[in-house]
Amino acid sequence: MNVAPDEPGVVLTVTPNPALDVTYDVERLVPHASHRVLAVREVAGGKGLNVAGVLRCCAVPVLATGAVGGPTGEQLRADLDARGVTHRFARSCAPTRRTTTVVSLADGDATAFNEPGAAWPVEAWSALVQHVADLVDQHPVRVLVASGSLPPAHSEGSHPGADGGPSFADHAYADLTRVAHDAGLPVVVDASRAALLGALAAGPDVVKPNVHELREATAVQDPLEGAKALQRKGARHVVVSLGAEGVLAVAPDGTVVRAGLGEHLRGNPTGAGDAAVAAIAAGLARGTAWDECLRDAVAWSAAAVLQPTAGVVDPADIDRLRAAVRVETTGS
Repeated sequence: MNVAPDEPGVVLTVTPNPALDVTYDVERLVPHASHRVLAVREVAGGKGLNVAGVLRCCAVPVLATGAVGGPTGEQLRADLDARGVTHRFARSCAPTRRTTTVVSLADGDATAFNEPGAAWPVEAWSALVQHVADLVDQHPVRVLVASGSLPPAHSEGSHPGADGGPSFADHAYADLTRVAHDAGLPVVVDASRAALLGALAAGPDVVKPNVHELREATAVQDPLEGAKALQRKGARHVVVSLGAEGVLAVAPDGTVVRAGLGEHLRGNPTGAGDAAVAAIAAGLARGTAWDECLRDAVAWSAAAVLQPTAGVVDPADIDRLRAAVRVETTGS
C-alpha cells in the first residue's frame, strides 16, 4: 500500500520466533543454590514484540506479526490484546516457545534461558514471507522491523534445533528485506550470528547488533571497525549498542555518531536494545534527523532498563533522560 507523505503510517514488526517471556525476580542470583521467587511475570516476547510494545507505549502506530501456535501462542495473543498492541499473526505449525529470565534485584543483573523453538518445514518460512508481503500491501506501513532469532528448519533426516543443523539464517532476513524494499520501505534488522550475516545480501537500511553480536559476526574487536566490516558486506547504517556506553553508529558516507547517557542505570537491561530499535524505527517513520534518532535510541533504551519487563517504557522517563544524552558526530 502506498502511503502519502503526510498520511500517518505504521511500523510493522516481524518476529519470526516469538516467545512467551517468563520473568522471575529473586533477591540475589546465586549459582548452585535454591531461590525464593519474589514475583513472576508472563508477557508476549521475542525481540520484535518487545519493539512493538515500546512503540505502543510511545503512541507510535504499530502492527506486530510473526507466527504463533498452540496454547502458549494464544496466551501470547491475549497479552498483546490486553496491552493494546495490534497484531496480525500467521498460524504456526509448531507451538510457541517460552523464555525464562531471572532478575537479581540486588544488582540488577538478568540471566536469560531462551528455548530455540520447534522446527519449521521449509514451506512454513515461505508462507510467513508471503504473509508479511500481504500485510505490507494491505496496511499503510512506513518501516519494517525484522528482529530476533529464527526457528530452526526441519528437513528429512535432520535433527530439528540441533546446533549446526538446517537453518533459514542464510536467507531469512534477506527475504524480508526484499519484501520491504520492493514496496519502497526502509528496513531495520536486529539479529545475530548467521541471521545477521544472511540479511546483508539484501542491503538492509539499518542493522543494530550489540557489541558482543558484532564481534561474534565479524571477529573484529573494535566496534568501529566491526561496523565498517558489516557495511562492506552490504549493510547501510550500522548502529552498535554499547550497553551503558550508549550507541555507536556509522552512516553509509562514513559519518560516525556516538551517543551516550553518561551514567549507569540499575535495572533490567533485557529489553534495552529492543527499545533502541523502536526509537530508530519511529524516527525513520517520522523522518527524524539521524542524530536525533540516535539520541532517542539512547533515551528509549535507558528508559527500558528502568522497567521490570522488556517491551515497556514510560514516556516521562524518556523525556527526562533524553535531555541528558550527549551526541558527538565525527568523520570516518
